[in-house]
Amino acid sequence: IQQQPVERQQMQMQVVLTPRRRRVGVRRGGGCLVTQAPPAQAAKTQAASPSSPPPRFCPLAEGVEDNWTWSKRHRSKEVVLSGPNCRTVHFHPNWSKGTAGVQGKRSLNNGRYYWELHVSQRVFGTSIMFGIGTKSARLHANAFRNMIGENEHSWGLSHKGVLWHKGVALLYTKRFRENHSTQIGVLFDGIEGTVTYYKDGKCLGVAFRGLEQIDEPLYPIVSSTAAKTEMTLKCTRREFVNLQDRCRAVIMRRVRSAAQLEKLKLPLPISDYLGEVMDDREPLRQVDNYDI
Repeated sequence: IQQQPVERQQMQMQVVLTPRRRRVGVRRGGGCLVTQAPPAQAAKTQAASPSSPPPRFCPLAEGVEDNWTWSKRHRSKEVVLSGPNCRTVHFHPNWSKGTAGVQGKRSLNNGRYYWELHVSQRVFGTSIMFGIGTKSARLHANAFRNMIGENEHSWGLSHKGVLWHKGVALLYTKRFRENHSTQIGVLFDGIEGTVTYYKDGKCLGVAFRGLEQIDEPLYPIVSSTAAKTEMTLKCTRREFVNLQDRCRAVIMRRVRSAAQLEKLKLPLPISDYLGEVMDDREPLRQVDNYDI
């Protein structure tokens, strides 16, 4: 009889300590979605889905798992797939004499998707790249080159911190440390038409825009010129897009600056919501005579 109040008290404590579900927060400046879920909630999520929990940091932690993998058909002859569900990519298993790439099976258009790649410590060479492309994007070259982004069919980031599209290079971030493993996240927003990169949990800002205008299906692509490089797909998430987000995307295609948004004189909650996807960063500088 004396233990009943204690048990009742423990039940009350459990209710008090249970965290409320928090919405995905958005940080201005880079157009980056940043999740700040409480540790207790993260532990609860992992316990509910031990096979595929979202990582400690995930922009789409409130979304659902999107269990795609790499294509055995659309890949270079110098790419070997292994591991559970063929999620690990081995580039140039023996030695390298060119550039090898592989395409993911997930079609990205008209949705929000996030995937995370764990890259082995063999980070060196001419180019290790992460990006997206159409079916027309090349997946093999008998030369060392920045293959993702070499033309209008693909968009990519190299390990030297340079963005590539249509053969044009833009300085985006610092070079990756050579011979050190790293984690690269890619957030594709098909509604806003953007690609945002993350490195070791840090948002690097919006890299590409205007992708909502691409009619062809877009797919994840990775490539490498370095021998025995490995990349493992550790997290694949997607988000259900609501009508509110779609309306915001249409509005923000015409509103290009904070000054233009302020001139609309909208109620503060609406103005803040629209401004969440606005990128205030300086335009990226084109790279000339850069060691790429």
